Amino acid sequence: MKYYLIAGEASGDLHGSKLMRALYEQDSQADIRFWGGALMDEVYREHQSGNGFVKDYREGAVLGIWEILTKWRYLARQISFCKQDIKNWKPDAVILIDYPGFNFRIAHFAHDAHFRVYYYIAPKLWASREGRIRKLKAWTDRLFIIFPFEKEYFASKGVPCTYVGNPLIDAIDQCPDLKEEREDLPSIALLAGSRDTEISSMMPVYMDFADLWHKAHPEYRFIVAAAPSRKAQDYDRYIGDRDYVSVVFGKTYSVLRNSRAAVINSGTASLEAALIGTPQVVGYRIAPLTYIIARSFLKVKYISLANLILDKAAFKELIQDYLTPENLFWEVTRLTGDGLYRSAMLEDYAKLREMLGGSGASKAVAKAIIEENGKP
Repeated sequence: MKYYLIAGEASGDLHGSKLMRALYEQDSQADIRFWGGALMDEVYREHQSGNGFVKDYREGAVLGIWEILTKWRYLARQISFCKQDIKNWKPDAVILIDYPGFNFRIAHFAHDAHFRVYYYIAPKLWASREGRIRKLKAWTDRLFIIFPFEKEYFASKGVPCTYVGNPLIDAIDQCPDLKEEREDLPSIALLAGSRDTEISSMMPVYMDFADLWHKAHPEYRFIVAAAPSRKAQDYDRYIGDRDYVSVVFGKTYSVLRNSRAAVINSGTASLEAALIGTPQVVGYRIAPLTYIIARSFLKVKYISLANLILDKAAFKELIQDYLTPENLFWEVTRLTGDGLYRSAMLEDYAKLREMLGGSGASKAVAKAIIEENGKP
């Protein structure tokens, strides 16, 4: 079978790579073409040769209303190119991985062009833009969800869906770095996101916080777990001559596991930290215009996936004006020095893992897609 996958973010690249591996394992004739990143490309190169890697997600990653407005011409060209590429290649299945701003437009096109459309990792319509549910139902052949609370939500909206477990369970449990003995290092992990706008918003605050903490606790080091799509200079220009701050690529899980606490820019990394067992505080800041607009239609109590799944504030979320160096200092002081506070958070993490279920999400999705298309 011919599969056309589209992932537009670092998390989508991770989940897409796991799904591609499962497709290759279960379909000996799998022919894949994709938009994604280095992880998906690595799997592709293990099984195929050629030019199946269409576009790197780093070329068009944007966040927020303002950022989309400033890049709309570029995004429009990419959407048009993608539609034509699908039409020319004629896949048996179009598999869309999260990234709703782009993938909804492709779903509409692909459905109308009579391609089978599968959506893996549902767009977070329970958080905002619920009006898209009608389109999701009309344009996709099957929806695969990865959060347990989504089952009731999508069922109540009449959208057929399949809960396959969460692919992060596999990614974490199979990571070689996490099989090594845990080190108790006096270090704090910093995760600033993968987009330009995230890094430029987070890193100045992180560095001011690091300065405050270093004065009080000079034995600590700060480790920036860099996004795989970035370069060292993206962080170095904020770090400057701080010798107590370092940048590490390709070792995010190891950095999280061996740090006493983590400061995280929400997103998938926050859920990863919870599953790994690292006490955390989430900090989130976006462009003021984007925040004002988002606040008017967001319907959720929390911005972090782990807190949403647990339906409680297992860890603190410092949003927009509350994200200050001083607030980070006092929250990390609790994370590193308050044993009861840490223990309660780790107990919530254990409940979270139990709620997400077992392993095998990627294999289950691959099997369902293959079987629906009449393959053994």
